[in-house]
Amino acid sequence: MFFGLLQYIRGGKKHLPSSSLYPSDPLEPSDAKKLSIQIGLGIVIFGLVLLLMQVMGSLSLTSFISLLSLIAIATPIVYFIIIISSKKISDTERSRVIAYIPLFIAAAIFWAIEEQGSVVLALFAENQTNNNLFGVFNIPAGWYQSLNPLFIMLYTPFFAWLWIKLGKKQPSSPSKFSLGLGIAGLSYLFMAVPVMLFGSSVKISPLWLLGSWAIVEVAELLISPIGLSVTTKLAPKAFESQMMSMWFLADSAGQAVNSQIVKYYTPDNEVNYFMIVGLVAIVAGVILIFLVKPIKRLMEGVN
Repeated sequence: MFFGLLQYIRGGKKHLPSSSLYPSDPLEPSDAKKLSIQIGLGIVIFGLVLLLMQVMGSLSLTSFISLLSLIAIATPIVYFIIIISSKKISDTERSRVIAYIPLFIAAAIFWAIEEQGSVVLALFAENQTNNNLFGVFNIPAGWYQSLNPLFIMLYTPFFAWLWIKLGKKQPSSPSKFSLGLGIAGLSYLFMAVPVMLFGSSVKISPLWLLGSWAIVEVAELLISPIGLSVTTKLAPKAFESQMMSMWFLADSAGQAVNSQIVKYYTPDNEVNYFMIVGLVAIVAGVILIFLVKPIKRLMEGVN
């Protein structure tokens, strides 16, 4: 990140389009003041809600997380309504934003699975994985978290070559999303297999975790970079920066869902947990396949 910033300062920004350098719809001083007031009111209201929960005796870590989850899910819904109903966008731009909504939902479902690597799979690595390597070294459970960036670095050159090689013949963005969801679901079905074979009381080979991460990172490269690209292409001119924020709200919404469903994960119901979460992602991917054509029509020429 530091070297990226240094390269940008030393002249890299000259290669970027003007939309990356200047706001397409800058705030007027009066609008900035109004926005500051709205943000301030939002903070005050949030504080009052917490105070009310404390007075009622319902404030706890669990209820606080639930409140944040509700906000994380409600925020993109409200902002989609604001963008779609805005008079600043054309009919074509409005159609593209509507096309973006199912992709946003798909991304949220994916992140709800992918981000469980630092929760569910981390617990699995700690408690149910044989981390002894050749009887001479114990693999720290935290090391498994390095598998995410490791596989990303290994896969990225191949995917970069593949999309260039396919050119205009490559699948559309919605098709990549549907495939990514299905593969993400498979990574969890994969984790159900060793528990069904050996039970939850037997520590399994770390190769199972390695395999699960290897699968889900394929899905990430079908969704994350594609999502960044399609967000910029579908963004209305008046909401270019805000739409990029919306993309990261998909991760936020996924984390919100994640924070609620991980409560049902226990060693006793691991098979059901992995199977249900995995199948939900696969079903969502199948549904998205049937929506590819209408989404492409709404995208108005964007692939």
